[in-house]
Amino acid sequence: MNSTPTSLKPERKRGSGVKHVYDILRDEIIDLVLEPGSPIDEIQLAERFSMSRTPIREALVRLAGEGLVTTLPNRSTVVSNIDFLNLYTFFDAITLMYRVTTRLAAQYHRPEDLQVIRVHQAEFAKAVASQDALAMIATNRDFHAAIAVAGQNAYYEGLFIRLLDEGRRLLRLYYSSFDDRLPQEYVIEHEDMIAAIEARDIEKADRLAGIHADQIVHQIQQLISEDRRQKIAL
Repeated sequence: MNSTPTSLKPERKRGSGVKHVYDILRDEIIDLVLEPGSPIDEIQLAERFSMSRTPIREALVRLAGEGLVTTLPNRSTVVSNIDFLNLYTFFDAITLMYRVTTRLAAQYHRPEDLQVIRVHQAEFAKAVASQDALAMIATNRDFHAAIAVAGQNAYYEGLFIRLLDEGRRLLRLYYSSFDDRLPQEYVIEHEDMIAAIEARDIEKADRLAGIHADQIVHQIQQLISEDRRQKIAL
């Protein structure tokens, strides 16, 4: 007589629980559902996801590595704050990386690099058409990361990807300023950058990347500085 399995529940693959928790929390943080400074409770998360605290902690370690959560001296964890006061330093750094990586991609890209860049651009255009903000953020990140890879400089690539990751919540604000209806001209900007890279026009690639970064920075700065006070008749 064959023995009957004690449980028909499929066994979770090792690491899949970590990815599941990481993916959900990452999206909630980027989408500002979990607000900057809000506490992260491991016990509540373990109950929410019906798993032990070990994969929860591993997911939080990944999020901390991307600057999305912060562990405080008392070992509690919170959603990382956005340092609006020193945001200009971030803008300076990411604008420079947009230019440097796109410039190097024009100089050193291989045919296979362009194929990868175009795949990510197609996904970005699809996300824009469907007005899916989280997909726009993810595909935009992957598009520019692929350009950095094409530049053949691992140091610039690593720094730029870190900046892209840290800027995802700012990009969420950027898209929200358009009510997630991103103008088609910004999709076209990506296409123009690809064309300059393919043509190995280094100066044009640099210029287009700078313009692309500048309009994003300007839009975010305008959104942050907007006076939302209501006029009250006295």
